[in-house]
Amino acid sequence: MIKVLRIGHATFETPDIEKAIDHYTQVIGLALAGRDGKRAFLATKIGQLAIELVEGSECRCSKLSFEVAPTADFADMKKQLQAHGVPSDERSDGVPGMPHALTFQDPKGTTVELFRDWSTIGNDQQVVGAGALKLGHVAFAVQDPKVLAEFYGSVLGFRISDWIGDFFVFMRCNADHHAVNFITAKNVNMHHIAFELRDFSHLQTACDLFGQRRIPIIWGPVRLGPGHNVAAFHRDHDDWVVEVYCELDQMKDEELGYWDPRPWHRERPQRPKVWPADKAAFMWGPPPTPDFFRGRE
Repeated sequence: MIKVLRIGHATFETPDIEKAIDHYTQVIGLALAGRDGKRAFLATKIGQLAIELVEGSECRCSKLSFEVAPTADFADMKKQLQAHGVPSDERSDGVPGMPHALTFQDPKGTTVELFRDWSTIGNDQQVVGAGALKLGHVAFAVQDPKVLAEFYGSVLGFRISDWIGDFFVFMRCNADHHAVNFITAKNVNMHHIAFELRDFSHLQTACDLFGQRRIPIIWGPVRLGPGHNVAAFHRDHDDWVVEVYCELDQMKDEELGYWDPRPWHRERPQRPKVWPADKAAFMWGPPPTPDFFRGRE
């Protein structure tokens, strides 16, 4: 089994790359680390690539990258993917800091890139906006989350952290409660993208920034159920839902099998489970606004 260790960056196609750059630098607080024709590369203030923007005719999340161990062998991973009936290809797309990758498609058609070698980019540029620490997770609306859960588990070594009913699954590849999640929907699309902040005071600063820029908060601040992160959601220039969060549950030891205990846990210890569909959304805070559900039939 291939073992993914960290989510790397997400690739967005956008009809207006200048507006995209403006939002993710001036609001989310990433640094423009490079331009290459119709592509732009945005890094966190600690130099990790978080977003690749590609000028395109429609808005979509076309690619996710994940880090594997530095000792991982691409030829061996290609054989493992082939054993699952998944064709793959080794290539370099000129992504700064990531010279080589193994690429393939997951069952919903998103390109997945596995990389082992990387370097920081951006030269520790000063950032404005919220100053996100890292890309935390990406959630997708899919027709059958069980199919994606099986693929990401059996092929890439993800573990199931929680379910909400039988329609929303949260999956981890390291100590973080989730790096990907999949929710049932009629149409396949990205559900939301999330960036980690330092702590609650950092989240408050981000919310103040949204207020100053007249960016509506469509849900939050709220402490969610699965993962227990404190979060606030807004929409970007392309109408994608973007989450900023802190205090996500951590599983420090897989053998112990429970989340690092926190005062807000209602179960002691808190273990992965299936949450009741009518009680899982959040622990405290306001309910989602109608705008949060817009376009999410």
